[in-house]
Amino acid sequence: MTILVTGANGYLGNLIVKELVKRGKPVRAMVRDEEKTRVRLGALGDKIELVKADVVDRASLKAAMQGVSAVIHLVAIAIEKGGATYEEVNYQGTVNVVDAANDAGVPRFINMSQNGADSSLPYRFLKSKGRAQEYVRERAKNWTALRPSAIFGPQDEFFNSLARLMKITPLVFPLIGGGKAEFQPVSGFDVAEATVRSLDDDATIGQELALGGPEVLNLGEIEQRIHKVVGGPRLFVPAPVAVLRPAVWVMERVLPGTPVTSSLLELLSVPNTVKDNALVNHFKMTPRPFSGEHIQYLREVSFGQIMSKLFRNATIN
Repeated sequence: MTILVTGANGYLGNLIVKELVKRGKPVRAMVRDEEKTRVRLGALGDKIELVKADVVDRASLKAAMQGVSAVIHLVAIAIEKGGATYEEVNYQGTVNVVDAANDAGVPRFINMSQNGADSSLPYRFLKSKGRAQEYVRERAKNWTALRPSAIFGPQDEFFNSLARLMKITPLVFPLIGGGKAEFQPVSGFDVAEATVRSLDDDATIGQELALGGPEVLNLGEIEQRIHKVVGGPRLFVPAPVAVLRPAVWVMERVLPGTPVTSSLLELLSVPNTVKDNALVNHFKMTPRPFSGEHIQYLREVSFGQIMSKLFRNATIN
């Protein structure tokens, strides 16, 4: 039977769809943005079924759920744009998808949560993802939750943003928050494989599985690795978050494709590391490192594409 992937044209969604197709799974890709779908899923042609629906529109989800054997729920926003809020998309959107799956009798539910997500936190992004996972835990049938650290790979939102900023920032680049925030970057390809394998792995039912890469890196080390790929002379200058806030405030208001927001700056105070890495301990995988060939994609975006992203929020493949 068909597997429904919400947010199928997102930077993680299209990797999961391609992994499902590679394994011969029938896929219904739920999308909202037609341009992004054409760019990222167009090559799959008739290998997948496309359905247009929106997680904030409960009525649109009914048809998407018909004949579905499992839902992989990915839709979430890290940056609030165009009036969309964390509470509306990340939390209520998940509630809507879980309810629609239950109404349709869908027997399996995979939720892409977030490392560090917790409804008790004051940070709205992590709070919204934490509340969403609580609802999945309480209401979804045969659920599995995956909680990745910062995901890297083609089209990622975090590491690509740093690379784009570095490419258009001459000579001096801020060492954000002094470069002390810790991450455990995990490859999108590894997250996609773990997600698809979870579908047929009953041992993952009722489990919240943390996913991380092989290394804990602070933000300073991450910036240095990105610089090694991007190239060019750069002096890294420590920049406290408080100093960056005014510039970020302006970017939020003038750039449709702003790479950072005030709410994301807040997350630097929350360590994004994984204690029990399910990629290794459960799936017996060897996680890809944030280095070498695995991050060469960071050099591929042109200056023109960067400008289109910043000023028009254009899709970059």
